[in-house]
Amino acid sequence: MTRSESAGYDYDVVISGSGLAGSAAAVLLARRGVRVALLERRADPEAYKVLCSHSLQACAYPVLEELGLVPDLEAAGAVRSTARYYTRWGWIEPRAAPAGPELPYAYNVRRSTLDPLIRSRAAETPGVDLLLGHHVTGLVREAGRTSGVRASTPQGEREIRARLVVGADGNHSAVAKSAAVPARSYENARFGYLAYFRDLPLHGGISQTWFLEPDMAYAFPNEDGVTVLAVLPDKKRLPAFREDLEGSFFAFFRALPEAPPIDSAERVSKFIGTVNYSLHSRKPTAPGVALIGDAALTSDPLWGVGCGWALQSAQWLAEAVASAAAGRGDLDRSLAVYAHRHRRRLRGHQYLAADFAKARPFNPLERLMFSAAARDEAMARHMHRFGSRLIGPLRFLNPVAVAKASAVNIRHRGAAAAPPTHLSRTGA
Repeated sequence: MTRSESAGYDYDVVISGSGLAGSAAAVLLARRGVRVALLERRADPEAYKVLCSHSLQACAYPVLEELGLVPDLEAAGAVRSTARYYTRWGWIEPRAAPAGPELPYAYNVRRSTLDPLIRSRAAETPGVDLLLGHHVTGLVREAGRTSGVRASTPQGEREIRARLVVGADGNHSAVAKSAAVPARSYENARFGYLAYFRDLPLHGGISQTWFLEPDMAYAFPNEDGVTVLAVLPDKKRLPAFREDLEGSFFAFFRALPEAPPIDSAERVSKFIGTVNYSLHSRKPTAPGVALIGDAALTSDPLWGVGCGWALQSAQWLAEAVASAAAGRGDLDRSLAVYAHRHRRRLRGHQYLAADFAKARPFNPLERLMFSAAARDEAMARHMHRFGSRLIGPLRFLNPVAVAKASAVNIRHRGAAAAPPTHLSRTGA
C-alpha cells in the first residue's frame, strides 16, 4: 500500500492540464518520489496549444536540461533562440563578448512538436499516470481545504483524491475558479495575428523583433523550415485590419525595416488571432492548491515569456513541495515557499509587461536602455539577459547599468536625429 492510499488519497498530487507546465511538473514531482495523476481534458495524446509564440527563452534552458529534453529538441530541429531587435535607433544585435561564452539560448519550436514530446516524457515517467479525456469539473473540499478533484471522464464522473491539486489548465483555469483564487486583470491594448510560413529567409537566420512604438512584429524561425510571423498592432487599427486580414498582414510586414521577403514564402497555416488577450496575475496558491503556467500568470504574448515561465514555475513547485506532497512535511509551509519564489521572480516582469500593454511608446527609461543597447555591444548583451528573463527588472535597471547607458548615449548624442543609412535605403 502506498503512502497516498494509507492516508485515504488516490494520489499525492493531481495535476489538471498536460501542457508544458503540467507535464513538466508531473515529471519533476515523480522523480522526487511523488505519485501523480496527470489529467488532460483532450483525448488525443498529440494535442497541442495553437496560440503561442512557439519560443522558449533562455530562462527555460535549465528546466529543459533537467527534463532531459535538450537532445530530443536538437534532434527535432528546434532552432536556438538568438535574436535581433529593431528600434528607432537601429538594430540591437546581441553578440557574445570576444573570448567570452556564447550567448544563453533556449529554442524556437512549434507546440505541435513540443507538447506531444513533453507529454510522452511524462507518460513514461514512473509514478505518473496520464489520464486522457479527464476534464476537471470541480474540487473536493474538506475542512476548508482542497483534497481532490471531480472529473468528467469517458467512463463517467470520477472523484480523485490527493493532498495537492495543481492547476496547469491555462489562463481560464477551472481549478483557479473553483478554488476562488484571487486574480488581478490588466487590459491589453494590442491585438495579434500570426501565421506559419515556409522558405522565408531571415537576416542571420535568427529571430527578428520590431519595436515600432506602439505596434510590434516578430519573425521566429522554427523547426522543419517553418517561420512564425506575428503582428501586434494597437487596437485602434483593428477595424481596418480586419476588413482584409491577409492583405493587412502582408502589408504590415512589407513595410517593416529590413522586411523578410514574405511574398516569396509559402503560407502553410491559417491566420491565428487574439483580439482581447488580457493579462492576469493570480495568487499562486490556496489551501491544497497550487497554480503554475498561465493558470498563475498570463503575460503579454508579445514578449514570448509564457512557455519559459510555464516550465520554470513547474520546476519551482516541484522543488518546494515534493517532500510535503509525498507526506513528509508541512504542505502549507511548502506552498508558501513556492508562492514567495513565484512572486519574487515574476512580479516585476509582469508589472512592466502590463504597463507596456497599454500600447504606448517607450518611456524615458526604456528609451535610455534600448538606445544604448543599439549602440553598444555590452549593453546589447545586458538587454539580451533581460529579454531572456535571466535577470529581473531591478538588475536590468541597476545604477551601474543606467550609468553605462547614459554614458553610451552621451557619446552618441544626436545619432537619433539621423537614421542609419542602411535603414534609410529600406524606407524605414
